[in-house]
Amino acid sequence: MKYYLIAGEKSGDLHASNLMKEILQNDPEAEFRFWGGEEMQKVGGELIHHYSEISFMGFLEVAKNLMTIRRFMNYCKKDILCWKPDVVILVDFSGFNLKIAKYVKPRGTKVFYYISPKVWAWNQSRAKRIRNVVDRMFVIMHFEKAFYKKYDYDVDYVGNPLFDAINQFEPSPTFLQDNQLDPDKKIITILPGSRYQEVSSIMNTMLTIIPKYDSNEFQFVVAGVEHLPSELYDEAKKLGVKVIFNQTYDLLTKATSAVVTSGTATLETALFEVPQVVCYRTSPVTYSIIKALIKVRFISLVNLIADKEVVKELIQGEFTTENLEKELGYTLDEKREKIIQDYKEMKAMIKTEGTSKKAASLMYKYLTEGIPEQKF
Repeated sequence: MKYYLIAGEKSGDLHASNLMKEILQNDPEAEFRFWGGEEMQKVGGELIHHYSEISFMGFLEVAKNLMTIRRFMNYCKKDILCWKPDVVILVDFSGFNLKIAKYVKPRGTKVFYYISPKVWAWNQSRAKRIRNVVDRMFVIMHFEKAFYKKYDYDVDYVGNPLFDAINQFEPSPTFLQDNQLDPDKKIITILPGSRYQEVSSIMNTMLTIIPKYDSNEFQFVVAGVEHLPSELYDEAKKLGVKVIFNQTYDLLTKATSAVVTSGTATLETALFEVPQVVCYRTSPVTYSIIKALIKVRFISLVNLIADKEVVKELIQGEFTTENLEKELGYTLDEKREKIIQDYKEMKAMIKTEGTSKKAASLMYKYLTEGIPEQKF
């Protein structure tokens, strides 16, 4: 069968690639056409556009790039109709993907959604609209099945794909020496994000804490991503900080603590049991809108899953050098063991295996045997 996938972020690229591998186990002759990145390319098929071209963060940023987004969206719609896939599989990235679903489903193409939009966090009534434009939803958070049930929508809980990704990961035994890192110094890793807007607005403040720490005891390392312009990391390089590209999991296996931009990386860092401080900053316009709409107490996946403050979140005005230095210090001493213990409890709540395999098997079953009818 023909599978058209759309992933708009780095994490989506990873999870979609693992899903594609498992689809091939069910359907060895599967054809893939997709919007994504390097991980999906490794599996095979045709990449239409890299996710870095379409990933914009925040209301103001989206508004500024509206014409670009519309151009890509119109191209995507035409491309789907032309290619005539058996199914369109949407991976997170709700702003773009829900509009594609709304266009595609009435035209007779099946629509699956893998990794639900975070409708439980804000504008929850979107769940009703999703029910009307998505044939089957595959959720990864343990509480999402019950959430959608309130809207008379039966979804499949398949577990969290990060466990698959981390379980399959094999650390490089020569990581430290390959990157000229001092084995006698503690590593504090900086994860500034995978989007241009995130790195440009957040990383430089993260870097301001470096002079506060003894260079004989600590070494700071930035986890970079290759698809972003190299000059984004110039400030780190000027400070003598190593920027290591596309080796985040290796870095997390060696890190003592971390400073992380809110997103999937916060959960990845927690699963590697690295104490962290979560940071987030966006435009004042975007933040004011989000603050008015948000329905949850936290922004990081770690705290949302645990339903309590496991890690400190420094958001907008609280994200300062002074606050970051203080909170990072806590991860190195008095709060360290408590954070790690909370991580272990959180992992026990959500631990799953074979998420990609389960999702792919269900998708194949629904395509070959029929999708269960929803009773609205």
